[in-house]
This record gives sequence, C-alpha cells and structure tokens, in this order.
Amino acid sequence: MLTLQQFEQAKKRLAGISIETPLQHSMPFSKETENQSYIKLENLQTTGSFKIRGAYNKISKLTPEEKKSGLIASSAGNHAQGVAYAAQKLGVKATIVMPKTAPLIKVEATRGYGAKVILCGDGYDDAFAEAKRLMDQENLVFIHPFNDLDVIEGQGTIALEVLEKLPDAHCIVAPIGGGGLISGIALAAKAIKPDITIIGVEPDGAQAMKISVENKRLTQLDDVDTIADGVAVKNPGEITYPIIRDYVDEIVTVTDFDIMDAFLLLLDKHKVVGENAGVLSLAALKKINRPNQKIVSIVSGGNIDVLTMSAMINRGLFSRGRIFCFSVELPDRPGQLQKIAEILARMNANVIKLDHNQFKAFDRFMDVELEVTVETNGHRHVKRIVEELKKEGFSVTSAC
Repeated sequence: MLTLQQFEQAKKRLAGISIETPLQHSMPFSKETENQSYIKLENLQTTGSFKIRGAYNKISKLTPEEKKSGLIASSAGNHAQGVAYAAQKLGVKATIVMPKTAPLIKVEATRGYGAKVILCGDGYDDAFAEAKRLMDQENLVFIHPFNDLDVIEGQGTIALEVLEKLPDAHCIVAPIGGGGLISGIALAAKAIKPDITIIGVEPDGAQAMKISVENKRLTQLDDVDTIADGVAVKNPGEITYPIIRDYVDEIVTVTDFDIMDAFLLLLDKHKVVGENAGVLSLAALKKINRPNQKIVSIVSGGNIDVLTMSAMINRGLFSRGRIFCFSVELPDRPGQLQKIAEILARMNANVIKLDHNQFKAFDRFMDVELEVTVETNGHRHVKRIVEELKKEGFSVTSAC
C-alpha cells in the first residue's frame, strides 16, 4: 500500500494547486454531540471540493505520451471539475461524461474549466460505462474518480494537514462514495498515528461499501436512493474495498433527514455551505458514541445550486423544528380564528402561512379546517405550542 513518504511527495506536488483548507473547532456540533468536534472545510478547496487533490496528483504523474492522448473521466460533478481544472493547468485535453441528473452548477463549472462535457444516463454508473466505451474508441486515458492509487494518494494529503494542525485528534470521519477519499485518509492518518480511529459514512440509500464489508466481498447495489448525489455509487472500487476493510474502523449510515439537519446547522451556525454529500460526516456525529474525544469531520464539498440549497434549508427547518405546520378543526362561528391567533402570539410563534378552508373539513356545515405554518425555536417550543392549543380545547394534527 501507499507509504507516508508517497503522501508527503503528493503534498509537495499539489503545492500551489490545492489549498490547505481551514480546520476549525465547532462549538455548535460539539454541543450537539458531546464531543470536541472539528470541521475540515474542503468545500473551500479549489473547485469547491477535495477532488482536485487526487485528480491533479494523478494527471501530473502521467507520461508525456499519455497526456498527449487526452483524458476522459466520469463523474457526478466534483471529480469532473477536479479533472477539468487539473487538465487545464497541465495543458491536457479532457472529456468528462456526467449523468443527465448532475446538478447544473457542476456541469457548467466543468465546462468553464475547458473540458468537453457529455451528458449520459441517470446516474454515475451509466456515465462510467459510456466513459469506458469512449476510452476504448478514442484511445483516451481514463482518470478514475476513486479506484486508482494515484488518486487515493492525492486525497490522503487531507490527513497530513489534519494531523499537522491537530496531532492529538482521536478520530477522523469522512464520507464514502466509491471510497477514494477515506482510503487515502485512512492510509495516511494511520501511517502517522496508528491508533487513530477512522469512521466512514454512507447514506442509507447508497451503502454499497458497508454491505460489501459485511458480506466480505465486493457487492453491487441494484439501485441507489439518496439526496447525496456525490456518493450515489452502486459499485465500490476493487482497490478501495480492501483498504477500507482493513484500515477503516467503522462505517455508519445516515438518513436524508440527518443530512438535511446537518446541512442547516452548518449553514445556520457557521455560515458555511456544504453540498448534500459534503455534510455526511457531520450528519453522522450523533451516531458516533465517543464523548469528549477530538473528532474531525471532513466537509468534502460545497458545490450546490441555489434551488437545491433553498429546498435543503426548508427541509432542514422542518426537521429541526424551526418550522411547524399543523391543522385544527374550528367550530364555524365568529372569533375562533382570533382565538388561535392569540394563543400563537402568546406562545411567541410567528405565523408564516394560514389557510382557513371550510371545504376541507369532514362536516363543512359544522366545522372549518384551519391549516397554519409557524416559525418556532425548535422541538421543545413546538411541544409547548401543541400543549397550549390542547389546553384550550383544540385538537392538533401535524401537517408536515
């Protein structure tokens, strides 16, 4: 496997290309998880994710003949930008195959770095198959997003930076898609500090590596279902699998709601934007029972479009109890709406939306259904609002 010296050489190779991203202590995540939480902000990296590290390290080591042939890669977005940027810097022609479902911001950014972009299929694996076909047809050099030791070597430089800044770190948490990032981190970190714990994170709907480790063999998923498009991989890497099996101590899974919750907390408390796959390590913190340990979470990317960000904010507000929707049936007589308004005002709940519709009620001649959306201060505040409404004789049904 890769040695510490190789990772250090990769770090020198990346000097002036990648940046040493900030590592900062997080009071909000520490408070929520009862550990000493640190975040490594790879979302602030060149091209907006860690992928530039592996891509540039790989391409810079190609022979002049290989560079002359041209490059091809497949990616859901971040590897595409890393390869395109690295190829531009090294003067190499690059073609990137991306799934049709890739976020527009990532597609346009890849084109902006000078690469030719081909959209194909509904997911990463479809794009991968097309890229391999074009590789054979046009005699191109394939730059794999994770199943390549040179790529893994570049990603491992993150661990060097973490342990230079925080040598007494107990644990590093990183997302798993195909496994390149965590493979590099695990090898490099344990070469420096053998007793450090490495934890990988996958979405519930795309846990190919966790299942492979449990099955003790590479296992391909039939399909994936997650909002974290950057890690929606059906088939993990042949190279990364044994590294993760032998060097990663634990793999945990998170739900889409966990991801949304972490996204909002990072944005709200740190004013930092992470993409869905980028906040996986933060979403996992509540599931890691290591109180008072120094835990470093890799925020792996921040390439997210504004519409997706808006949807994530709204969903995150609901999941954290900052927005509460409910319905009540009111007697169809004057003064009932005012009574509800007075209760909400007394409870300091700010009304965002109100729908007073007598036609939704079971008996439209007797009752009126009132649907209300309010801004609240969290789940405990929501509980107090519901208790107060019930105390006043109203039956409350959650509507979201």
